[in-house]
Amino acid sequence: MNNIPIQACTENGIVVFNTPGANANAVKELVLTGLLLSARDVCGGMQYSQSLTALSDATAMDKLLEKEKKRFSGSEIKGKTLGVIGLGAIGASVANTAIDLGMEVIGFDSALSVEAAWRLSSRIQRAENLQSLISKCDFVTVHVPALPATIGLISSELLAAAKPGLVLLNFARKEIVDTDAVITALENGQVGQYVTDFPTPSLIGREGVILMPHIGASTAEAEENCAVMGAMQLIDFLENGNISNSVNFPQITLERAEGYRITFANDNVPKVLGTVLSLLADLNINVLDMLNKSRDEVAYTILDIENQPTDELLSAISGVEHVFNVRAL
Repeated sequence: MNNIPIQACTENGIVVFNTPGANANAVKELVLTGLLLSARDVCGGMQYSQSLTALSDATAMDKLLEKEKKRFSGSEIKGKTLGVIGLGAIGASVANTAIDLGMEVIGFDSALSVEAAWRLSSRIQRAENLQSLISKCDFVTVHVPALPATIGLISSELLAAAKPGLVLLNFARKEIVDTDAVITALENGQVGQYVTDFPTPSLIGREGVILMPHIGASTAEAEENCAVMGAMQLIDFLENGNISNSVNFPQITLERAEGYRITFANDNVPKVLGTVLSLLADLNINVLDMLNKSRDEVAYTILDIENQPTDELLSAISGVEHVFNVRAL
C-alpha cells in the first residue's frame, strides 16, 4: 500500500481495499522453495553442472559428477525446527505445511486473531517472545507487514540470541530485516544463510545469501486470485455499501433488506449518528435496518430506509457536521 496516499483518501471518503490471502499460496510455495534451497546446495550444484561446457564425453561427465557431488551435500529439513514470525494467511500456511513436511514449528504473533488461530495446526508451538523463538530454531521465516513497530524487527540484538548457523528467510518486506545486522551475523557465523526476495547492493555476491527478484506473488494463479477478490469486494461496495478488507475504513457487512439503502461516512465523534437519525425521524422516514462501525478516526453507517431517498434528503445528511461522504444505493 506504500504507493497510495491513504490519509488523503480517508479524508475524501475514498475506501482503500487490499486482497489479503489471495497470493498466500504463491508466497508460501516460494518460502518453501527457499527453505529447501538453503538446506541443500541446489544452486551451487546447478551452477557447477552448467559450467561443464568443456566436457563432451557423457561417460566422463558422469564420473566427474559422481566424484564432485559431495561438494553440494546438505541436510534434510525433516526434524529441524522452523520459527514463523507472523501467523497471518501466509505465515499460518507456511507453518502448517512445514508440520506436514515433518518439521517442528514454533510460532510467534503478538496480535494473533481468533480467525488466524483457527487456521493453525495444534502441533505448532507458541513462543512467548522473539528471543525465545530465535534461540531454538534452525530456520526462521518472517511474515509481518511493514509497520512502524516492525521496521528493523530482525535486528543485531535479536540475531545475537539466534542459534548459531541460523537460516533466516524474508519474503515479507525488505524493511523488516536490518540488512547490515544480517551481514554482520553472516560474517561472524551467527547466521548461516540469508534467503530473501528483496535484493540490495550490499547483498549481491555475498556468500551465504540466496536472492530472488521479488517474485513471491508472481504466479498466474495469484494474479487471478487477487484480481477476482478485488473485483468482488468492489462490486459489493458499489452495489451494497459493504466494506471488506479495507485498510482505512471499518469492516462492515449488512444483508440487503426491503427498501432503499443509504451509506455515509463521518469523523468518529459523538452525536453524528443520532443527528442523522433525528433528521430521518423529522421527515417521517422509517429505518428498516442499520449497522454502524468505526475504525480509528472514521465511522461508517449503512441505513436501509422505507422511502426512496430524495436529493434533498441526501443533501441534508451531507450537511450534518462531520459527515464527509453520502451515497444512495
